[in-house]
Parts: sequence; structure tokens; C-alpha cells
Amino acid sequence: MALVHLWGGVTESHFSFFVMIGVVALYQSWIPFGIALVVVTLHHGLFGTVFPHAVFGHDAAFANPWVWAGIHAAFVLAASLAHLASWRLNEDQVLSDPLTGLANRTLLEEITHRLLARGGAVSLLFIDLDDFKAVNDSRGHAAGDELLLVLAERLRGCVRPGDVVARIGGDEFAVVVNGGPDVARAVGERALIALSLPVPLSDGTLTVHGSVGVAASTDSSDRTADALLRNADLAMYLAKAQGKNRLVVYADGMAEAARRRAGLAQDLAGAADSGQLEVHYQPTVRLTDGRTTGFEALVRWNHPERGLVPPVEFIPLAEETGAITGIGRWVLREALRQGAAWIAETGLPLRMAVNLSPRQFHDGSDVLADVVAALEETGFPAEQLTLEVTEGVLVRDGDSVVAALEALRSLGIRIAIDDFGTGFSGLSYLRHLPADIIKIDRSFVMDLPRGRSATTLITSIVELARTLGLDVVAEGSRPRGSARRSPTSTADPRRATCSPGRSRPRRPGHASARCGSRCSRARPRSSGWRKPRPAERL
Repeated sequence: MALVHLWGGVTESHFSFFVMIGVVALYQSWIPFGIALVVVTLHHGLFGTVFPHAVFGHDAAFANPWVWAGIHAAFVLAASLAHLASWRLNEDQVLSDPLTGLANRTLLEEITHRLLARGGAVSLLFIDLDDFKAVNDSRGHAAGDELLLVLAERLRGCVRPGDVVARIGGDEFAVVVNGGPDVARAVGERALIALSLPVPLSDGTLTVHGSVGVAASTDSSDRTADALLRNADLAMYLAKAQGKNRLVVYADGMAEAARRRAGLAQDLAGAADSGQLEVHYQPTVRLTDGRTTGFEALVRWNHPERGLVPPVEFIPLAEETGAITGIGRWVLREALRQGAAWIAETGLPLRMAVNLSPRQFHDGSDVLADVVAALEETGFPAEQLTLEVTEGVLVRDGDSVVAALEALRSLGIRIAIDDFGTGFSGLSYLRHLPADIIKIDRSFVMDLPRGRSATTLITSIVELARTLGLDVVAEGSRPRGSARRSPTSTADPRRATCSPGRSRPRRPGHASARCGSRCSRARPRSSGWRKPRPAERL
């Protein structure tokens, strides 16, 4: 103030000086701002009375210094409010998500840090939309943005006053909860329900789900925003691995599990080249005489340090990392090579069934070229090859997938719809996918002894297949007498086959003993070997 006063006659200097004081004070608190206004008024009033020529530059102010002190204070207030509005507008742009208006990652970390500094329990939810990329790929980014706006509003409605919802990535959201893990779990369960409700979009209704990870400040000695976000992310990652559309709370050991999973992903990338993968073969049996007519190829991973890694653990990992494309290509060549060897050895027209992952139809892969190359390399007859697909192939770019399948069928290859009856749109497969075979899921066959509903359902599926001219494979059924006692008797028994319930997938040396043999003891049962789930197959 003394410097401003000694700089006599320079009104603009002290005016700008107090404007900045007002801006800073207003941004932090109203009390310093009020003090700044009082200082401006007193300075202009007192010094304007004693030294009017040093403060003011016109006669009106010389005559009424206090009036003009008030006028200057009003200018300070107006300039401060203008600066404040501009400042906060820029801050909103920096600290909020431009699409949804939610907080962004920077603001999320700032708020989390502030709550942690107060002490007490703080929790964080990490929410990731399941398969959101497929929405963008199939419906376009405009539909994806429209979906995100709806889901953002739903998440806002799931939290309590004081909780903060943020969008921290393309399909990732986070919620800071001022409370412990029980409170956060309740918020997360409401979020799961809200996300699962159908979303009406301009081009039709869409249903999505989310995976939620929850972490609390009480879970770790590291009470930082980074640690809380990292732990919630790990829990969400585990929710994805367990099947998606669920909530997982962080617990000790998850970090180690994540490291193990990352190590597996790295090892899996070179598993095929290093000879760690094996193909086991599940026999397919004809109902009329119980003879083995072919095999289904199933991949197994024999890790040099961890031993046999369960398919349910490494197949989803391969799907996630994209390694499934290379593994699928290797399994196809290996299965056809083995099938050609068995045909040459036995002289029997054995069929070979190979599962195709949806990612093999995308990610820049050319399934048709891969299959043609494998057939030419091994000499396996195309008309004895069956390629199995599930509804997942239609999620992205269904038209190109259908075209690829039609091209494969033109070579004489048969297409099988795997796990028929388990998806929400099983009948729509038959309308979209060019198919030759329906594979009835083993869960329906295993229910046959328990009730009439399974019998009625399988009878309907087999009758539908007969009407459409499709063959039927009943997974896990019994071959002996099935054509007489089973609902499959409604179909042409010459076109009905089964995958025996007791016969385990075997290595080539053991499986070759089944070539053309009868299968007389295989019966469905609720324990023992089970048909691999979709996530376990390739």
C-alpha cells in the first residue's frame, strides 16, 4: 500500500493491484474478499481526503472522495466477479468431462485427496462398462456417446449427496464415497441395477452391463488417492475375470493375483511357439450304432512352471489380450494335421470340429485365408471339417462375419452353432448365421432325468432342426439306446450324434484308440467330467 501511495498519481496501478487481491480472496474465501473491499474503500477515502491529488485525477473526486472511494470499490467488485467467472469457467473445462459433465480424473483425485486428509473412511468405486467397444463398432460412436450420457445420469442417481461421480476414461467411471466399504457396496449394487436396465436409443434399445470394483481406505495402510484408485481398479479387473456384470471388493492378495495374471499373459504370448500348448480330442459318437465318427479339438496349456493351467483361466486371458487369434490359428493347423493322420491310418472319414473365437473374425484377421492355408498344408478334406461358432461372432460387424461363414461353407466346410439354447437370442442365430449343425448345450441334456421341461425343450430343438434340415449334436448324452428313449428320436437318427458325458478330452495317442470304435458305456451324469464352458474352449 505504501508503494502504491508513494507512486503518486498512478491510479491504474493501485486499482489493478486491488483487483487481483479481490480475485484471489474471492476464489479462496468471502472473508478476505470483504477485507480487500474495505481496504480499497478506506484507502481511497482517507488518502483521497488527505492527499486527493495522489489518489484521484479529477475535480469531482477531490470534492467527494468518499463517494468516489465507493465507486472504485464497486469497480473492484465488478472486475473481481468477471475475473472469477472466467476463472471458474476455465477450471470447469479442465476439471470436468466434456461429454457427460461429470468430474474428470484430475478432479476425482483432488476430491479423494481432500476427503482422505480429513480422516475417516473413504471408499472408491471403479466401474467399467462390459463390451462397450462392441457398441461403438456395431452402432457407431454417436450411439456410444448417447449411451454414455444416459448411463452417466443413472450413476448420478445412484449416489448420495456428497458422493462424486467421475468419468475417467472412454467407458470407465469412478465414484468417491465418503464412507466405508459397506456404504460403497450399497452404492455399487444400485449402480449395477441401474446400468443393466435397457437404454432406449435413437436407433433402438440397447442393454449393457458393468463390472464394479470397490476399495476402501481401511483396506490398506497406504491412504492415498492413487492407492485407492489402484486397488479399486484391481477389484474391477477381477470382476471382469469372474464373468463380468458383478461387484468385487478389494482384498489383500489381489495385487499378487494381478501380477500373476500379467505374468500368465506374457507367458501365453509365446506358449504356442515354445510347444507348451496341446490339443486334446473329445469324441463325437453316432446314436444309431455308438461309433466314434469324429472329434472336437480342445486346447490345453501345460505351463513349464505352473503345470496344467485351467482353460477357464487362460482362455479368457487370451481373448482379452488378443493372443486367442494366434492360438486359434495354431489349434486349427494342429487339429487338421492330426485328423489327416488318423484318416490315413484308419481309412475312415473322420470329422474334426474346431472352435473359432469371435476375435478371429475381427482384429484384422482373415479367417477364410487361415482355414484355406491350414487345409492345403495338412491335406485334410474340407468337407470333413466343422467350424463351431457362438453368438459372439455377430456382436461386431455381423454382415462381414456372415459373408465369411458363407465363403467357408462354399468350400464344403460345415458350420455348427455351439451352446445352442443358452444365449438370450438363440433362435436369432438360425436367422442370421449360415449353419449346418446345432449343438444342444450339455446343461439341457443333463437335466433330462430330472424333469419333463428339459425333455420338452430338447424335443422342440430337435424338431426345429429337422424342419430346417440341420444336424443335431447333443453334448453329454448317452449313445446306447438314445435313439429309442431320448427326445432325439424325433429327428432322423442318422443325423443325430452326441458327445459322451464320461469321455474326457484326450491326447492324440489315447484318442486314436477311439477312431471308429463303439461307445457303449457313456452316460450323462452330474459329476466327473463336464463339458468345457464357452470360456474354456477354443
